[in-house]
Amino acid sequence: MAITLTDSARSRIQTYLDADETALGLRFGVSRTGCSGWGYKIDMARGMSPADTVFDADGIGIYVDADSLALVDGTQIDFIKQGLNEQFVFRNPNVAGECGCGESFTTDADKAA
Repeated sequence: MAITLTDSARSRIQTYLDADETALGLRFGVSRTGCSGWGYKIDMARGMSPADTVFDADGIGIYVDADSLALVDGTQIDFIKQGLNEQFVFRNPNVAGECGCGESFTTDADKAA
């Protein structure tokens, strides 16, 4: 099990952590949303639940709740700048399909249900 960060994502997240003394690390997960079913949630972690799994990405803690863990396990988080646009990009091996706008995704488990 692992969640990883590219160098550009690690650098961007570190700037957020440096600016927020209350942040423990990155909170990463999913929630039901969009036309395909799941959408990513990303924020600063300011607390830890007993059900959280914490991954260490070269000194940055990535906090994942138990309900999200199976859906995001193996994801690589990247941060991309293209012209004036900047965004986090998620390379998730569990994704079986995405909606047309790219805002939500399904997994093989969703297709079987």
